[in-house]
Amino acid sequence: MKKILIINILFLCNCIFGQGLLDERIRQISNKKRSVYLDRGIFHNGGPKHSATLKAVRHSYTKKLGYERVVFDFNTKETPRIYGNINGLQKKLYLDFFKTTVGNNIASFGKSIYVDSLNFFPIDKDSLSVELVFKKKVSVDIFSLENPGRLVIDVKN
Repeated sequence: MKKILIINILFLCNCIFGQGLLDERIRQISNKKRSVYLDRGIFHNGGPKHSATLKAVRHSYTKKLGYERVVFDFNTKETPRIYGNINGLQKKLYLDFFKTTVGNNIASFGKSIYVDSLNFFPIDKDSLSVELVFKKKVSVDIFSLENPGRLVIDVKN
């Protein structure tokens, strides 16, 4: 029994230190744009525990403002509970939406200035993981909006 416990502890320590998560600051997602851009870190919204469906993911680039906006649209008044990690070294943003499913009519994301690919991983019937892979190292400003629920990610160099 002790051997199994020791092996589990060693494995978990390796996973935690390997990802460098202990060095990261955990931030709360704001409900308004703050223009605080991050290239690494952990974030969450502490949102409500209600079911939601991701209806659409859309984006637009504004050269004058210097960023590309990526928006996740939900079918609810508020965004679902969200947990995420931006990893600048890997050029990826990981998002977990709890009690969320993918809608049937999500269209193609289209051509993006900063986003290379957008990958969906429905973990089970109540969890959806999303991976945004960027073309180059970027910084993001993340916030949520209500009526309807939206997660907004502003991406810039």
